[in-house]
Amino acid sequence: MSVEIRRSSSRFVEREQGRRTQHGFSFGAHYDPAWLSFGPMVCHDDHLLGSGRGFEEHPHSELEIVTFVLSGSLRHADSLGTAGVLAAGDLAVLSAGAGVRHSEVASDAGPARFVQVWLKPDAPGAAPSYARGSSAAAVPGAGLVPVAGAGAPLEVGVAGASYAVARLAGGETLTLPDAGRVHAYVASGALLRSSLAEPLQAGDAFCFVDEPAHEVTAGVPTEVLVWSFAR
Repeated sequence: MSVEIRRSSSRFVEREQGRRTQHGFSFGAHYDPAWLSFGPMVCHDDHLLGSGRGFEEHPHSELEIVTFVLSGSLRHADSLGTAGVLAAGDLAVLSAGAGVRHSEVASDAGPARFVQVWLKPDAPGAAPSYARGSSAAAVPGAGLVPVAGAGAPLEVGVAGASYAVARLAGGETLTLPDAGRVHAYVASGALLRSSLAEPLQAGDAFCFVDEPAHEVTAGVPTEVLVWSFAR
């Protein structure tokens, strides 16, 4: 059983013209043996792109790539023939499988911020696929709303994985899942001081291993993105 807090200030920061990325785990030149993965999660990136900036076409394989747009809009295209725009609150699952190419670029209308998670799939060599969904049902008072994985419309190729979103009003309390592993990311707003930690700000995350359900309370309107894993 363990509780660890990954503060925004401790995430690895990468800056290029028109882009800022905060890496939750070791990535590229940023290496820390203590932060290689969290269960099947091998990447948790918070990207901020300038207008018309982003990632041109590039390859992936053997990853479940889950993209959640927090603000602005993001243009997606891939070698499966899929093309479209994800608006704030939209998400997509790209199962790279045996291999796929894709691009992600902010629209020309303004900056875009999105969180992208990579998971190692249970079964290698699968045919690639792409699906998209919405988190519109996540409103204050609704608690955690599943958006991908177990109990959600979008499938993820990791058994027992679940992705949920909560949008909390100030003072609202949320119960985080009881699971083998839980990664709870404060995308915006702040959580009040609790028995677990000092206040959590935007960009901070709880990492629970074999913990019971925990309650957290929003100090201001807050959006929390929560992954839970059976292992």
